[in-house]
Amino acid sequence: MNPLFAVLYWLLQVYQMILVARVLISWIPNLDPNNPIARVLYQLTEPVLAPIRSALPPMGGIDLSPLVVFLGIFILMQLV
Repeated sequence: MNPLFAVLYWLLQVYQMILVARVLISWIPNLDPNNPIARVLYQLTEPVLAPIRSALPPMGGIDLSPLVVFLGIFILMQLV
């Protein structure tokens, strides 16, 4: 495998783990938004999730944007 593709694949895996952490943290009730870990996770994922969230139709309070990003990452990893 080309080293550039290996690095890209690794970065996609890392972002996938960050996204999983963001989803898990969103399930914690009463989490302080000023928590440093939560703040970093939101800063890393929100630029990707916000445009997708705004493009998706409302689903009754369920945010499906992480699923769309996971699907996109999966497709990119298969292409690499």
